[in-house]
Amino acid sequence: MTDRSIHPNTRVLLDAWRRMQENPQGHALEGPDVRDHASLVERIFVIERREDLSWLVRTSGPALNALVGRNLVNRNWLDLWTGPDRAMMAAFLEGIRFDGAPGVVRGRGETLNAERVELEIALMPLTAEPGRAPRHRMLGLYQTLGSEMQLAGKPVFRHRISMLVPPDTRRLGPSLRLVANN
Repeated sequence: MTDRSIHPNTRVLLDAWRRMQENPQGHALEGPDVRDHASLVERIFVIERREDLSWLVRTSGPALNALVGRNLVNRNWLDLWTGPDRAMMAAFLEGIRFDGAPGVVRGRGETLNAERVELEIALMPLTAEPGRAPRHRMLGLYQTLGSEMQLAGKPVFRHRISMLVPPDTRRLGPSLRLVANN
């Protein structure tokens, strides 16, 4: 996944996720301090895949709850999406779960009065043990890209997907190259 055009909060969280993947037994203390990114923490959520293929919200930050106008805990994350967007989000979550790498959703949120705000949602798999394939929990960040003032305090009711940035599963590091000299 390219990081060139993402929100700074998304970049901070993706960097922290990468550090935790590189050193799962260590602590991510080398990175930025939470106090430097209070708005990021208030927009974080965790979802968990259920047997019925729903994604239950386990925790959600107060800024996220305020933006959607309700507490999301114990609700299905997919219920924020309708029609083809719901199907794309479900498939996207399965792709992230399968590949074990972060993905980013770009889209827009709309109020009932048709006010809009651009959104960026980063989703990162949480693993219990290194190398274990099924990832049933994901860490997410729900980030607005425009001014939330244009929503006039009204909750985001409808979510639409504009772009999906799938996990980048390229392996970096040493590689073997065969060179023949005839």
